[in-house]
Amino acid sequence: MQEEIAALEANHTWDIEPCPLVIVPLGCKWVYSVKVRSDGSLDRYKARLVALGNNQEYGVNYEETFAHVAKMTTVRTILALAASNVGIVVLLVYVDDIVITGSNSALLGQLKTHLSESFHMKDLGSLTYFLGLEVHHSPSGISLNQHKYANDLVATAGLQGATSVDTPMELNVKLRKEEDDLVADPSLYRKLVGSLVYLTITRPDISFAVQQVSQFLQTHHLHLAIVRRIIRYVQGTSTRGLFFSAGNYTRLAAYSDANWAGCADTRCSITGWCVFLGDALISWKSKKQDRVSKSSTESEYRAMSLACLKSFGFEITTNPIYHERTKHIEVDCHSIREAFEARVITLPHISTDLQIADIFTKALPCHRHCLLSSKLMLIDQRASI
Repeated sequence: MQEEIAALEANHTWDIEPCPLVIVPLGCKWVYSVKVRSDGSLDRYKARLVALGNNQEYGVNYEETFAHVAKMTTVRTILALAASNVGIVVLLVYVDDIVITGSNSALLGQLKTHLSESFHMKDLGSLTYFLGLEVHHSPSGISLNQHKYANDLVATAGLQGATSVDTPMELNVKLRKEEDDLVADPSLYRKLVGSLVYLTITRPDISFAVQQVSQFLQTHHLHLAIVRRIIRYVQGTSTRGLFFSAGNYTRLAAYSDANWAGCADTRCSITGWCVFLGDALISWKSKKQDRVSKSSTESEYRAMSLACLKSFGFEITTNPIYHERTKHIEVDCHSIREAFEARVITLPHISTDLQIADIFTKALPCHRHCLLSSKLMLIDQRASI
């Protein structure tokens, strides 16, 4: 606690001012935590002094509260650039953590010197652990996984001794809002689903299954059973994560797909897309569309991100003959056509068996799931590096 106070004073966190009579000061409290390393060993005990912001009143104590923070897509992009050795220096800031990468050691040294002259900072060396993500370096590239986090999740679910499964979700399972009896206490379900959502930062192979179970706050026994199956899959693949290869080129490529009327309750379709920087996967999504599509063509057109790789969605973009049949699709979808005509993007045709985004729209058989997982550059870190 004394170290925290000393650090706050050294960084001039506050100024001492007389308190006006009309102002009610906000209180503060101590928050204690245990900082651990990537292997789970103790790093240090941390005490943080925080203001009781929950007592603030809008328009009196604050107005605009938005603050920029790096998204996980940005983190993955920077690591992909670091692996590719492009000749730029990139600085990423996440609250009070800074990640710097670049291929020019002289420029990196100058930047760190400049930063250390401006404020107190600690150089922790090569990045190995960041926001619960484990970073591993090798001559072949950089891998990113959440091995410890996955093992902790398995322990929380009480499934350490359970048999692992080959896929996160069984085929042809349709989840509905009204299933069997409700679970008496849904708190464990919500905790496990929240943890699985965070695990998708490095595990796109579970994105569809997690999207399915994250729809429900009132928990049925079937929903909980499916969550446990996902965790059993995670148990058998806990060292799996993303790989960014060295010398990677930096051309963007995107895949998009959609099922049709995939939601059993609303008949909305499920959109799936993924974006690669070279062969490095940097962004992806599995999401239920917000309105019902009248055809598979329409659902796939809605799913377009940077490229549309299914036949009819491709035809809508490239062939005006389909215009009259697709007028009901909202205007913003047709921005894809404008980008294509302006040659901002290209839309090569991809056969169904090579459609990587398929993994984000439905549960797949084992061989298909494994094939597409490998195309997402998911590897077992211990076995492959």
